[in-house]
Parts: sequence; structure tokens; C-alpha cells
Amino acid sequence: MLTESTVLGRTWEEWEKACPVVADIRALRETGWRNEDKKSCREAIEDCELTMADVLDAGRRLERFAPYFAAVFPETAPAGGIIESPVREIPRMKAVLEAQEQRSLPGRLWLKMDSHLPISGSIKARGGIYEILKTAEEIAIRHGLLHEGDNYRMFDSQTFRELFSRYCVGVGSTGNLGLSIGIMSARLGFRVTVHMSADARQWKKDMLRSKGVTVMEYESDYSVAVREGRKLAGKDPYCHFVDDENSKTLFLGYAVAALRLKKQFEELNIRVDREHPLFVYLPCGVGGGPGGVAFGIKLVFGDAAHCFFAEPTHSCCMMLGMATGENHRVSVQDFGIDNLTVADGLAVGRASGFVGQLMRPFMSGCYSLSDERMYGMLAQLADSEGVHLEPSALAGMYGPVLLEKLPAFREYVKQEAPADVMAKSTQLVWATGGSMVPKEEMEGYYRKGREILSR
Repeated sequence: MLTESTVLGRTWEEWEKACPVVADIRALRETGWRNEDKKSCREAIEDCELTMADVLDAGRRLERFAPYFAAVFPETAPAGGIIESPVREIPRMKAVLEAQEQRSLPGRLWLKMDSHLPISGSIKARGGIYEILKTAEEIAIRHGLLHEGDNYRMFDSQTFRELFSRYCVGVGSTGNLGLSIGIMSARLGFRVTVHMSADARQWKKDMLRSKGVTVMEYESDYSVAVREGRKLAGKDPYCHFVDDENSKTLFLGYAVAALRLKKQFEELNIRVDREHPLFVYLPCGVGGGPGGVAFGIKLVFGDAAHCFFAEPTHSCCMMLGMATGENHRVSVQDFGIDNLTVADGLAVGRASGFVGQLMRPFMSGCYSLSDERMYGMLAQLADSEGVHLEPSALAGMYGPVLLEKLPAFREYVKQEAPADVMAKSTQLVWATGGSMVPKEEMEGYYRKGREILSR
């Protein structure tokens, strides 16, 4: 009989000997893991089931829906119905980090503000909305309401809403994916149920209910919400379940971000090549969003791009899965970790096996950071740049520091980008959410951050 300290036939101590970073993870220490299995981009792509053609197809589908978005969501009209977020340099925050850490950070520091994406205000507005659009398109074609060359503005009609009202959508979420799925599905006319874990913020549940979405609450964590949602959806042939753990459609919707980023960099005269490397830091929960974005970035920028997943110390399931090589077969709870974090979007105990396996040859590494550090950087970013993010969106902000601070990452940089090259690097922090957080809630986050910084 297995004891509580035995995981897949090994004791915790045996895991720590076989995979030293497990000791740091179990002790809730901020740590990092360098991926020694990373391949050249060419090799990784050759072995991958998804391709650039898949990402381009997703991009074209989003463009087809642009007229619909411009009509239905006025905030997207200035961009012609394209859902995209700005890229902004944050030199004052860079100076704050340098002063705090007493070390110079090479290159220029930028923020990719998915926190300010239209419609649902988080990175989930990418993959989540995309999967619902693809589902709606398929249903409309199947029922003979949509043909090649049609103007997709017609989706905003009673005919389409009546069709979609015969179908339902389900999803399990810690919050932000539920918002994107719920808002988009309800607007098209689908019946929607969002299964929310205990980590989800009340304001997110309230907002969904105000849109006519059914919210089912669970006292357990994300994995249970997903499992229960999947089980209920499986009983209804007219219900589409958005599977954040395994959906290739979600993944490809996120990957389109890289095509847009390339254009933004060109407009900003930001070069990305071996002499001007790009380092990207992506907050990671179950892995679909950051995995999809990182996949797109590697396809677009190749070996000049270096991607890192960032997770809370209490929920670093992707680092645990990748470092042990067991992916979804292990959870943080298996190792005695509570999976409790203020970073609700990242409060996931078991990573996506699909993402972990697919992204292993592409990723440079993973790292973890404490809730207190996220709070502190939240306040610092608000003070220095006037940008307000939710705590989980700050997970990527510690990445540039750790490239200089962690021995494993320093060695990686030394091999991949010598000092003269790093001086010309672009360091991009992916801000995953925050613009829809209620003012009073954001003020509470800020006060907590200032309190931590004053200690």
C-alpha cells in the first residue's frame, strides 16, 4: 500500500535525489529549472504534431470574425474588430527592479499587455474566445447558414442566436478562462455553464451571472471543476466542453498572438535575431495559454526566442511535471503542497500533459516565485508605470531578475547569448490579466503590496 509520501512508486526523498529541484518545490522556495531537453527550433518543429499552417488558419478565422466583433463589441472597432493588446516599454519598472536587486538587467524591458485585451481583459480572450468562434462557425456551416465569402457580421442576428440557443457550452476555470468563454458564448446565444474552482474571485462569478451565464461553484481546486464540468457536458450531445487541459483549438488560438507580436515589433523597430535575442516570461497555470503563446513565438522567431514559464511557489505544477518528466502524472498535492495562492489564474495543481509533452523541446525553463513577491511587484509597477495588474500577471516580472540571479539560468544565458548580445536583447513580460478587476479589489491588492514592501 502506498504511503502519502510515495509518488509513482518513489518516496519524496527519492524524487529529490533523482530531480534536485523537487526539494526546492516541496520547501516552497523560489527556484528555477533549466530545460536540458530543449532542442533547436528546427528539430522541435519536425517532431511536432502542430504546424505554422495550423496557426495561420487560426489567424484567418479570427480575421473572418473581425466584422462581427467591430459591430458587437465597440471597443474592438478602432482596431477593425481585431482583438489585440499593446506592447509597452517599462524602463521605470526596470530601474526599480535593478535598484531592489542591486544588479543591472541587460537589454530593454517590455510589457505585453494582455491584461488590457478587449472583451474579457486577460490572455484568455485569445484561446477562449477563439475556441467558441470555431465552434460557432462549424455549427453554422453544418446548418447551412454560413458559406465561403459570407460577411461574418451576420452572426449578430436573431437567426444565428436562435440556432446557438439549441447548444450549450461548458468549461472549468479558476476565473479568467470562464470569463472569456462565458461572455463570448452568451453574446452569440449559447447556453453556458462555467464550473468555477474555490480559487475563483467572487467578482468574476458575479460578472458571469450578470451576463446570463450559469456558474457552478466547487469547494475543490481547478482539476475537480474541470472533471465535473467534463462529466456533465459528456451527457449532452449538444454541449461543447472547452477542455483547458487538452484542447488543441484553445492552444492554437493563443498561438496567434505571436503573429500579431511580430507585426508590433516591426512597427516598434524591435529586431529579433541571434544578435538581438527575445526572452519571454509567461505566467503559467495549467499551461494552455502560455504554452500556445510560447509555441507561436518559437515558430515565428525560432532560436532567437527563449521562453520561460512562471508559477507561484504553491502551484508550480508545470515545473514539477517537466522537471520530473512525468507531466500530468504528478501534482503538487502529491508532494504535500497545498496549491493555495493569491494568483487565482495560476492556482493549478496538475499541469496539462498535452502542453507539457508538446512544449518540452521548445521551452528554455520554468521558475517559481512567492505570492509576496507578486504583490510587491504589483505595487511597484503601479507606482512606476501606472499599470495595474492582478497578482498572477506579475509572475513574469521576476524572470529578467532570475536570468541574472539563478546559477542555472546564468549558465543558460552564457551559452545562448553572451554579454554583448544580451545588451541588445528584448525582455518581454507577458501581463496576463487585470484591467477588469474592480477598483476596490485592485486597491486591496495595491495596499497589500505596499505593506509587504515596507517590511
